[in-house]
Amino acid sequence: MSDRFDCKNCNESLYGRKYIQVEEQPHCVPCYDRLFANTCQECKEVISHNAKELFYENRHYHEHCFRCRRCERSLADEPFTRQEDALVCSDCYCSEFSSKCAACDRTVKPGSRMLQYAGAAWHEDCFVCHGCEKSIGAAAFIPNAGQYYCVPCYQGLFAPQCSHCKKPLTKGGVTYKDEVWHKDCFLCTSCKSPLAGQPFTSQGDDPYCVKCFSSLYAIKCAGCNTAITGFGDGKYVSFEERQWHQPCFKCSRCSVSLVGSGFFPDRDQILCTDCNSDD
Repeated sequence: MSDRFDCKNCNESLYGRKYIQVEEQPHCVPCYDRLFANTCQECKEVISHNAKELFYENRHYHEHCFRCRRCERSLADEPFTRQEDALVCSDCYCSEFSSKCAACDRTVKPGSRMLQYAGAAWHEDCFVCHGCEKSIGAAAFIPNAGQYYCVPCYQGLFAPQCSHCKKPLTKGGVTYKDEVWHKDCFLCTSCKSPLAGQPFTSQGDDPYCVKCFSSLYAIKCAGCNTAITGFGDGKYVSFEERQWHQPCFKCSRCSVSLVGSGFFPDRDQILCTDCNSDD
């Protein structure tokens, strides 16, 4: 009489039947499925011994149950993610949760290189300069009327040009007679010294520093023989063909100020009323 060959659990004979070894102990298929098979996370049914089983995050699935919760696509060979307690393929996740590229209107997939600005998103290759149409990438850019420009294009198209060197003026600068200059380009017409931040005046359309203007064009005070520039001591008195700084307009004898007072010319001199009475 031959030895018995029974299921370890139910003790039924396994001769002529399919069985499965567990720790070297034979089990009939029904006992194996009941005792050792995993339960599918999706359908809650037992994953039988002959079913293809998938495992993810300590959870077990039938192959046909491992699918996108939204489009029902199998995830066995597809990239996917978990959204709350559901598995979702990358396409559905991107369609629902990812940004749309402001240029091409396609989804900007998670992990791809992208740029964000003012609440909008772009694929890196789609964020291009409106002028030269080259990718801006991580370089500096300047928005203008809803369009975006690399710095060289913006300067060439929109930045004012210096009246002296004709190059773009990107910051600071000097405005004079409705024209603009770089600070380093706004110079005295005569000595070429910088005028930015300094008092200056003009002769015609040409700017001059005070020293050059005084030397070249300013009238001379009849009292001190220095230039009347219009700066500081700029107020002056004019009589006939002579001019005086206000502090210099005084009696030639007693030096009393004649500003606002009567005076008397005496050849090259001017006299107050008292000094004129003494003659």
